[in-house]
Amino acid sequence: MARCPWAGTDPVYIRYHDEEWGVPEHDGRALWEKLVLDGFQAGLAWITILRKREAFRAAFAGFEPEVIAGWGEPEVTRLLADPAIVRHRGKIEATIGNARAYLDMGGSEAFATFCWDRVDGAPLQNRWPDMAAVPAATPLSTRFSKDLKARGFRFCGPTIVYAWMQACGLVNDHIATCPRHGEVARLGRLGD
Repeated sequence: MARCPWAGTDPVYIRYHDEEWGVPEHDGRALWEKLVLDGFQAGLAWITILRKREAFRAAFAGFEPEVIAGWGEPEVTRLLADPAIVRHRGKIEATIGNARAYLDMGGSEAFATFCWDRVDGAPLQNRWPDMAAVPAATPLSTRFSKDLKARGFRFCGPTIVYAWMQACGLVNDHIATCPRHGEVARLGRLGD
């Protein structure tokens, strides 16, 4: 059995695939961080964000929404000058706004509940035969995106939301022949 082909041969990607991608995430703050990073990925390769993840964490105060929500133009200017991250004004400003939206929802527990309620509390288990069968977005990710936007989130379109759902284990999209498919499915059942 071979792992999902998107992991390729890059050790960073392989480690991410084998240890993190698809593992059910129930911590609301971690879910929020991953949603922000998926927003930064828009238009770029995920490996770019993965390689810069620690720099993002340093630049964004460990992705503490309570800190980021209070930021304004001085912090945006600082971040736009930071070559270690993706310097995109819209995505930086969206992160600040998304921190405020997250806090407006009630923080970690409320955000986690909001996210997991979209999949009735358990990861959706797909059994795609190959990568060509895996969709870029679904009707669920479209509804989820609209729900997030209605609460003030930005850079969370249906494709970004579906990639984030895959990464956070809200949906198990390891292809059926990947050894991680069964492992991740078992992790999803443990959370029941």
